[in-house]
Order: sequence, then C-alpha cells, then structure tokens
Amino acid sequence: MTEATDKQYDVVIVGSGLGGLVSAVILAKEGLHVCVLEKNNQFGGNLQTFSRDKKVFDTGVHYIGGLAEGQNLHRYFSYLGIMPHLQLEPMPEVFDQICFADEASCYPIAQGYDAFVEGLSAYFPSERAALKQYIADLQYTCKAFPLYYAEEGEGYASAVISQSVKAYFTELTGNERLRAVLVGNNFLYAGQDDKTPFYVHALAVNSYIQSAYKCTLGGSQISKLLIRELRKLGGEAYKREEVIKLEIQEQRIRCAITAHGKRVNGKLFIMNIDPKRALQLVGKAHFRKAFYDRIQTLPVTTSSFSVHAVLRAAEVPYHAHNVYCHQSAHTVWHAAAYKKEDWGNMFMLSMTEDPRHPGYADTFTVLTYMHFEEVEAWADTMNTVVHPDGRGSAYEAFKEEKTEQLFQKMKHRFPELVEAVHRTYVSTPLSYRDYIGMYRGNLYGHMKDASDPLKTFIAPKTKVENLYLTGHGVYMHGILGVTVGAIATCSEIVGKSYLLNKIGKRNTTS
Repeated sequence: MTEATDKQYDVVIVGSGLGGLVSAVILAKEGLHVCVLEKNNQFGGNLQTFSRDKKVFDTGVHYIGGLAEGQNLHRYFSYLGIMPHLQLEPMPEVFDQICFADEASCYPIAQGYDAFVEGLSAYFPSERAALKQYIADLQYTCKAFPLYYAEEGEGYASAVISQSVKAYFTELTGNERLRAVLVGNNFLYAGQDDKTPFYVHALAVNSYIQSAYKCTLGGSQISKLLIRELRKLGGEAYKREEVIKLEIQEQRIRCAITAHGKRVNGKLFIMNIDPKRALQLVGKAHFRKAFYDRIQTLPVTTSSFSVHAVLRAAEVPYHAHNVYCHQSAHTVWHAAAYKKEDWGNMFMLSMTEDPRHPGYADTFTVLTYMHFEEVEAWADTMNTVVHPDGRGSAYEAFKEEKTEQLFQKMKHRFPELVEAVHRTYVSTPLSYRDYIGMYRGNLYGHMKDASDPLKTFIAPKTKVENLYLTGHGVYMHGILGVTVGAIATCSEIVGKSYLLNKIGKRNTTS
C-alpha cells in the first residue's frame, strides 16, 4: 500500500465492516478523499463469505429485511448506489417458522403486517386483537427512532427504551405459547427476557415482517458493491493492513500506523471496530476515566457456534424459509443465557437450493448460541487467512463433539438433513472474534439493558476532536441497524438535516 502512505486523506476509516463502508461511500459522495483500512483478507466484516466444496457460505447474513421499494433499507441502499445491482431472492410469504421440540406444529411468521396477523390467528384465533396490537406497537416503537425511516426528529419519550421484552409481552397477552412464538426468532438479537428492551426486538424484527430477502450471491456482494462505489468516487480501500497504533497530537489523531509500519495520515478518523478496542488504540489518557471504564466493562451479547454443511445431491427437499427451533415455550426466554448442560436447546436453520437440482437443498447452516467461556482454553490462539495457525487436536475434537451434539438435537425434527450430510465446516466464538474482531466473538455488540438504557449508549462523536465511531457495537446491529448507525456517524460530520435531505431527494428522483 505504498501509494497510500504519503497522502493526506480527509477521512481514514479503520475496519471495513458495513458501518465503515457505508460511512466511506457517504463521505466520498461529499467529495472527501476517503481511505479504508482492513486487517483481514476480505472486506466486509460480518458480510464476509467463504467457499468450501465449491459452495458459498455466509458468515452472518442469512436474510435481509426492508428491501422492498419504498422501505427503509431500500431507500438507504438506493442512495448509496448499490440497490440496482444487488442479486436478491424474495423469500416466501412465510419466511420464518417457530418450532418447539414438545410440539409437532410449527408456527408461521409471514411477510406483510396483515399476512402476519392472519397467519398466527389461524393458530391463536382468540388472540387476533393482541396480534394487531403487537403490529401497531412494532410500528410505534420503530417511529421512536426517526433514522430508522430516514427521517429527522427527536423520537418519543424515554418510556420506549425502558420497557423490557418480558414486560411488554406479559402485558400484551396471557397466552404463554403465543408469547413464545412472538419472541421465537430472538436469535436475531440474543434477547434476554427481563433485560433486553422491547425496542431492540422491534427494530430487529419489524423490517423482516415488512419484507424478507436472501442474497443469492451471498452477503459479500454488499461489501463488494460498496467498495466499487467508493473507488468510483475516488476513495481507496486496502486489505491486510491492521492498524496497531494511532498517533495523537494536541487531542487530534494525526495518523494510523499499520502492522506493516505504514503511516496513513488523515484529518478525520472513523473507527469501525469493537468500541473497547477502539478506545484502547486511542489510549485511556485521551478520554474521561468514567467513560473509558464504562465502555471497557460493558457486558456483551453472547457468541455463536455454526455448522455449515454440504449435502449429498438431490436427497433433501429445499425449504426457502428459516426455522427457529426451541426445546419448549419456556426455554425461549433464556436461550441466550443457556446453562452448559442445556447447550443446543435452541437453533436456527437456513438452507440453500441446489442450482443443478432445483427443488432440492444444496447446503444448510445451523446456528446456536455459544458462550466464549466454552472456547476459553484456546483464547490465546489466532487463526485467519492472514494469520494462519492451527489450534490443535483438542480444539478439533471439541468442534466434532459439539457438531454431533447439535445434530442430535436436529434429528428430532430434521433427521433427513442430518443423514444427508456430506461434509461439515464449523465456526466457533473464536472464528467470530478473529475474523470480525468483536470482543469475545460477541454477536450483537454490548448488551442493552431496559433497566438502565443509557448505560450502553455510545455516541458516534467522541471527545477526541477528530475521532468518530461506527458499527454494530455503537448504534444497533444487523444490516439495517448498522446502516442507520453509519448515517448517525456521518450526520455528525456533514449535518443530519443536510444528509437526510440528500437521501430523500435521491429516492424521490430515482
């Protein structure tokens, strides 16, 4: 990257996850000279894909909501210039199914507010009014966050952010089974009943109910398109350039120094990395002690164990919907805080279709929660494409044991899938930590707490004069949440009214 070292950039962005790339394109559209530095061999953070047996697997993007014309993510992606080029496949009307091991039926989660109510009313006919109220409450809650809809405003009263998921659903209905169904896809936000705020649930699930899509070429196409847009706008992006130090003078960052000794100068810096790590790179002395200590001690959401399986050809019928399976209606509420002996009592299953044998599944991915403590024995190891290093036979045995344990759980409902497995590839919390860079491999950033909602709030503008933060550890997680967070970050630089006006104009003229 010798061509990058002697230049003075307007903006240097550390980390090429979605938040960093969205910020890069927005600021490049404003005529700023932007440079993105990525430590890994692939841009995109959670958008990364990998290929095995000539099959493409997603690491974090299994489906996306809000992409129908006029909807929130469609508006943002249109402004960024990537919407016309995305290869998308609409999911069926019932895009998720919620299942319980102690019951034969699965419950439909449908696209479209009316279809959602009708689908579940067939199973809960006396709860139609509660289902309609739930939809109204989702919409009301999301409107408390104007950027969610690319709108300006202050939002609603603080009561919106201080109601827990458990408190909300207890008030909504006395039907325990319906409550469990409505939170059955809480893997989308690693929810904990009495701690997770209801607004986190609402922001996570609402866009999927509006519309649900799969990326036919994998989530990495989003990062590739954003990189292409950035370069068209004169921006630059470099892989395998891990930032290990920031040089600061008079409370301003002057340059980023990479592991290769490259010096990258900038006027503004945006950290698209874990907030704990971002503050460590800058240095404790440059922040208020109370702020620094609060961020370093914030608890984070748990991590994931994922099995990516290649299937034998033309053996298992393909289902386009996702399935969330739970041991029972009771265990839904505590799945993210599982006890070790209950591991695997919740899993999410997603399939891909075999293009050579339409109607049959080609691969599947099954995910379940896993605490970082389960892989603590190998915490001092690092294994990526850039830093390849095996973790030893004990780690391989651990993965095999956990895969078999998870497959035993799956066999109850999907015996044909398990029997048709040709080969498996496994990701653990260590994989997420090493490739995505999140503290202890956490899935969704810091754990939000309804009883103390401001404790986990991290503003995108820092006390260091030219330092900004973005990414799923700062605002909200997920494709939509991180995109909205990047808008919030860039609003601090170019002005919120100005930026939202440009986004609105782009969508009315396109």
